[in-house]
Amino acid sequence: MLHGYNPPHRYLPYLSWTEIVDLPDKENTVIVLPTGATEQHGPHLPCAVDTVISAGVVGHALARLPADVPAFAMAPITYGKSEEHLHFPGTVTLSGETLLATMNEVGESVYRAGFRKLLFVNGHGGQPQVMEMCARELRLRHGDFIVVPSFTWRVPHVAGKYLSDTEKKLAMHAGHAETALMLALAPDTVHMERAVVNYPPVFDSPLLSPDGRPACAWSARDFGPSGIIGDPLPATAEQGHAILDSLAVSWAAAITELHHLQWAARSETTWGRAHHTGHVEHSSALA
Repeated sequence: MLHGYNPPHRYLPYLSWTEIVDLPDKENTVIVLPTGATEQHGPHLPCAVDTVISAGVVGHALARLPADVPAFAMAPITYGKSEEHLHFPGTVTLSGETLLATMNEVGESVYRAGFRKLLFVNGHGGQPQVMEMCARELRLRHGDFIVVPSFTWRVPHVAGKYLSDTEKKLAMHAGHAETALMLALAPDTVHMERAVVNYPPVFDSPLLSPDGRPACAWSARDFGPSGIIGDPLPATAEQGHAILDSLAVSWAAAITELHHLQWAARSETTWGRAHHTGHVEHSSALA
């Protein structure tokens, strides 16, 4: 069914329009939009990894919410800005402009329905800037709209205790943590017998890159033919379930905080006038 990992009663598309009209306290109801990608993740993982992880973590977080915290998931955005992987079959990429327009229009629909709190949980490392641009544009159009662009892995979690120092330093794609999480969320799609180790060369400029990660633009094929950037071999389903549980607990707490948050709302009239005149007042609360 379409609700995927989400509890059905927490899945916004399952509500009728009249049920949405009648929802109490829509201004403080949190709408969560998982955003992912469809892109290669090496020979051992499916192309849906980023979408599965963002949607899976959100669903497990919503399942842990107290009943009195109103929050709903939307259907995930399954295509993202994935040009760095376009040399590998299975990758489907949108341009940054198309993704930004899509996110903006989804956000406008959420606002038009009466909701005022929107959370992006992004699972793809190639597009956080687009999420941030969208959030800013929606905020400038609607001064009472709180839009939070975030990353699946930004909240506290336990993945670090399983990772080697090299993995923490250089892994970026289809490595230990993602593989473990996929073994928990979608084990039938993981083929560990195909996994290989592959790290990028150290970017030897301490001033530009203190941790040795590439400071320049890159594409996945720069690092070899596998598409992997890391070491997936030590990953286990047990680790994945522990990581998933820690992420879900943290996201449930974050969603609860966002539900209770009261923050810097400005009148629609003021913001509408500023938007149309091209002048936005500066405020320390919004800097």
